[in-house]
Amino acid sequence: MLPARELFSYRKYWASRFGTAPFLPMTREEMEALGWDSCDIIVVTGDAYVDHPSFGMAIIGRVLEAQGFRVGIIAQPDWQSTADFERLGKPNLFFGITGGNMDSMVNRYTSDRRIRSDDAYTPGGQGGKRPDRSVIVYSQRVREAFGEVPIVVGGIEASLRRIAHFDYWSEKVRRSVLLDAKADLLVYGNGERQIVEIAHRLAKGEKIEDLTDLRGTAFARRATPEGWTEIDSATIDEPGKLNPPVDPYLDTTKQRAASQNGNPAGSSDSGSPLAARSSSPPPCSSTQSAAVKVVKLYRQVPTSDRGSSVIRMPSFDAVSNDPILYAHASRILHLESNPGNARALVQRHGNIDVWLNPPPIPLAMKEMDAIYELPYRRVPHPFYESAKIPAYEMIRFSIAIQRGCFGGCTFCSITEHEGRIIQNRSENSIIKEIEEIRDSVPGFTGVISDLGGPTANMYRLACKSPKIESACRRPSCVYPGICPNLNTDHTPLIKLYQRARTLPGIKKILIGSGVRYDLAVESPEYVKELVQHHVGGYLKIAPEAIGEGPLSKMMKPGVGTYYKFKELFEKYSKEAGKEQYLIPYFIAAHPGTTDEDMLELAVWLKKNGFRADQVQAFLPSPMATATAMWHSGKNPLKKVTHSSENVAIPKGLKVRRLHKAFLRYHDANNWPMLREALRRMGRADLIGNGKQHLVPIWQPAGTGDAPEGRRSAPTTAPAARKPQKFRTQHTGLKGVKMPGARKGR
Repeated sequence: MLPARELFSYRKYWASRFGTAPFLPMTREEMEALGWDSCDIIVVTGDAYVDHPSFGMAIIGRVLEAQGFRVGIIAQPDWQSTADFERLGKPNLFFGITGGNMDSMVNRYTSDRRIRSDDAYTPGGQGGKRPDRSVIVYSQRVREAFGEVPIVVGGIEASLRRIAHFDYWSEKVRRSVLLDAKADLLVYGNGERQIVEIAHRLAKGEKIEDLTDLRGTAFARRATPEGWTEIDSATIDEPGKLNPPVDPYLDTTKQRAASQNGNPAGSSDSGSPLAARSSSPPPCSSTQSAAVKVVKLYRQVPTSDRGSSVIRMPSFDAVSNDPILYAHASRILHLESNPGNARALVQRHGNIDVWLNPPPIPLAMKEMDAIYELPYRRVPHPFYESAKIPAYEMIRFSIAIQRGCFGGCTFCSITEHEGRIIQNRSENSIIKEIEEIRDSVPGFTGVISDLGGPTANMYRLACKSPKIESACRRPSCVYPGICPNLNTDHTPLIKLYQRARTLPGIKKILIGSGVRYDLAVESPEYVKELVQHHVGGYLKIAPEAIGEGPLSKMMKPGVGTYYKFKELFEKYSKEAGKEQYLIPYFIAAHPGTTDEDMLELAVWLKKNGFRADQVQAFLPSPMATATAMWHSGKNPLKKVTHSSENVAIPKGLKVRRLHKAFLRYHDANNWPMLREALRRMGRADLIGNGKQHLVPIWQPAGTGDAPEGRRSAPTTAPAARKPQKFRTQHTGLKGVKMPGARKGR
């Protein structure tokens, strides 16, 4: 693989003479005003164009502009024809295509596959402004319009579909989106390193098909090139007792001869398929018969040869037909996700291989600072005039201080996209951005809505040993317990909070990202700073479940850790003389969850006075470990075999409705369903009119008939949904019943 190069060390492209654009152009008129006759790169996105570093297309566009390239934006084009895609003309280098900040299917459909009426990334919150599977549709239109212009797909939608993946919306395994989109190259993970290298090399005249040595990319090729050693994924983690597949390249002449001589086929080491896998790999050889080629797959490869070895995953056809092999493939992909030791992966799709290079090297602090200090205007493009974009309204006063997450929650795709190694900004860079917001962003009232990222409190946390970190294959640094090699010192984050809240003109610094409370309890000083200065009455945390069954499949800590954090939260709130509350989030219908687990959670919620206002069931997002559980019924956190642990999967609309109803036990529309379930489960003792009962015997007039306990339509417009990082499975406990507190948010 090509070694990582410092992101801003490249010689700028000649077009840097045009300077910095106030906004990246969306029309020909804007291009002409900038003096451009053409764009070097055009980014097509499913989101409205907001020039803010919380929007992926803005970051990529500004990073490429800083390299000297002329970058245009086509935002939310009409995909019914090619007209919108031709708006800026033909790019000199390539089209970059992304579905946007959210996967288009998650954006468009609820966890029960109902169409959403809104889209937070569209002006006015209007739904339906992007197609399903946007990356594929946009790529097809670009091909129709411009033929052989190189297409590079990226963003979270492409990243999480880089190999054969289970698609919840069609209930089947789909091919890599690279092939369905007919793209030339797929960029996965944070894409700055890859996209900058691609742009500079294409500008130098290299062909897109020759860019096969970039980390964090996937591409198609016909066969494994000479000099590479293939490793069968089954030798890394054998997926159970399967019949050996027929190998069309295997020389079976010795086996047939042995059989004719009275020896069972395969009983001789010299003729068995496993004997063809040598521990010290010789070069591929051919048999004496010129008509037969023997390809050898090896069990072990010397460390010195790892850079030229590739792991052969089960093919698309194999994982499509066998859920056990799908779970095995998922396990292998997650084992090979550490940039320090990951090997290339290859998966056959028909007569084409999809080749995945190892993940990109994480960005250094200097690079992160430079990215976030680019000249963003921090507002939507003037094209949208006064129309409000809900996602922007929510994040316009928030600041990203880090990327990545080492939590490894199986239902979340952040780790698969951004990686386990935390990428941090410097304190000075963050303070500089706060001051910029204070001084230049319209409507700022003195309140920063968030200093965070995928999590609120992983800033500057990392493995104590770079050597151990580069060799580690653990999916989580905090499950089943916090790794002893993990530095959990929150001092840098505490200092950042303290410095930020004392800046002139700053009234309040709120923390809107989710707090990882199992880490927070390791630093009571952090909890004190958080609770006494950065909570606006309510703090959201995510236990997700309380039963060991679902928690073990989520890789989340037990409820005991929640109680420890709650104790510290209440202690420091009392010391500050503040009445503040924790708002726990939960997931309904997650793999590993039984009806009894949800009943236990409902009783716990009632005992603790929580009433969930909005509930969402688990959504099997592409490539997540929990999705592999959902599809296979097996646990890929351990070795997967046909006889390995079976995972309870709450599939089907009826059981999903029931699990959601348990979380909304207080909704009278759910009471008939819950009474029926409680009697079936032998828990009729929870039906009654006392405080100790979960649901009453009586039924209010006019209730109990609405599907899924759905209430009547609201009389006012619904509040905008919070922008999501592909983590839409949470249950928001917005309505909280507390002594002395009014019902509602």
